[in-house]
Amino acid sequence: MFEAITDSLKNAVRKLRHFDDEASLKRVLDDLKKSLLKSDIHHKVVKEMIAKVEVRTKERGIQKDYFVKALETSLFETLAAAGNQGFVYAQKPPTVVVMAGLQGSGKTTTTAKLARFLKSRSKKTLVAGADLRRAGAAEQLRQLCSSVEVEFISADSPIETVKAALKRANDGLFDVLIVDTAGRLGIDADMMSELAAIKNAANPHEIFYVADSLAGQDAVRSAEAFHRQIALTGVILTKFDGDATGGIAISLASQIGVPLRFIGTGEKTGDLEIFIPERIVSRLMGEGDIATLTEKVTAEIDEKKAAAIGKKIKKGTFSFNDFLAQIEQVSKIGSMKSILGMIPGAGALSQKLGDLDLENSKDIRHIRAMIGSMTPKERDEPDLLSPSRKLRISKGAGLSIDEVNRFIKQFRNGAKMAKQFAGKGGMQKFGALLSQQSRVRA
Repeated sequence: MFEAITDSLKNAVRKLRHFDDEASLKRVLDDLKKSLLKSDIHHKVVKEMIAKVEVRTKERGIQKDYFVKALETSLFETLAAAGNQGFVYAQKPPTVVVMAGLQGSGKTTTTAKLARFLKSRSKKTLVAGADLRRAGAAEQLRQLCSSVEVEFISADSPIETVKAALKRANDGLFDVLIVDTAGRLGIDADMMSELAAIKNAANPHEIFYVADSLAGQDAVRSAEAFHRQIALTGVILTKFDGDATGGIAISLASQIGVPLRFIGTGEKTGDLEIFIPERIVSRLMGEGDIATLTEKVTAEIDEKKAAAIGKKIKKGTFSFNDFLAQIEQVSKIGSMKSILGMIPGAGALSQKLGDLDLENSKDIRHIRAMIGSMTPKERDEPDLLSPSRKLRISKGAGLSIDEVNRFIKQFRNGAKMAKQFAGKGGMQKFGALLSQQSRVRA
């Protein structure tokens, strides 16, 4: 998501490595300035950042390490200037959140993502559909809430919806109430009047503005307009898995004085990440973000199921049913591109793979079809698959016998490799394999 900015920063560091005077520093900073402007960061923000980096580097000495430290510090100050991070709970529940934004920004989907995020952290969450202007908006949100297993409520008008939701949230001892509101194609007095009425009725602890990262500086201007009217407390950036340059994240944090709270990194309800400045700076500098990846894994992966799978791998009894269960578990964490982007040194690989969807890719669909064509006993005991059984499976899945044989071979090889890594010294073997793969790619 930050590839363009990361490449600019890496290039700047590489260029300074071979020089140690003010003239070389100026050339590097000029190049960096141009790159950051191309990444859609506001010119005033870029100017301030470059000036801070220059002063700090000169104070300590024009060396690569000092330049990197100055750059990291300046980025962090820019991103962290606005305040709160992630989700802040009210002292007395329920925490009431109003979602605002323009039509097409992904507000309704983001509402469901936020509800899923809270549910994964054991927070009882209620969602209110107060967007009654866009045809089908309430029904869309109802279905999304059903898919993430959170309660949904709506009524005949936005204000009635808010009142009914507040009563239900208090009576049902909910931790959080999220209110989705109507958007427009543009900012108008009618929309702001409705938002103000909802704000008065809900008395929210938070008002999140959902901004489309592909809109660039237009998103910044829209956020500023909403902030003047209803006093935003946070921004959620959507569509950060698309062609966004990443500069809007830096511009928003600096320009409107409202903190970025979350980033939407894909279309799935699990593709929502907390915006934590230290971690974003780490990604910008190409150092990954293991802390966020660990949190996502901890929140989404069932520890008991993972332990049971681990035992099966060690014993060599890993089945096709286990394989499907693992795909479902991993897909909950997010897209493969977002996962690889958090692993140090794997950013380039994520760009090569693109947005590989573990759940809906062609290969995974074929695998599901093959496993679905097996008998329950065959799924539990892969060694039962004789040539005649494979032929039956290929016909049932609508695939060639070669495709079936290739999948079974890959499955068996993968199970053997997993068993090796699960044993003593497995992590060292895994690290050695990664190093070897990195050298091959280089």
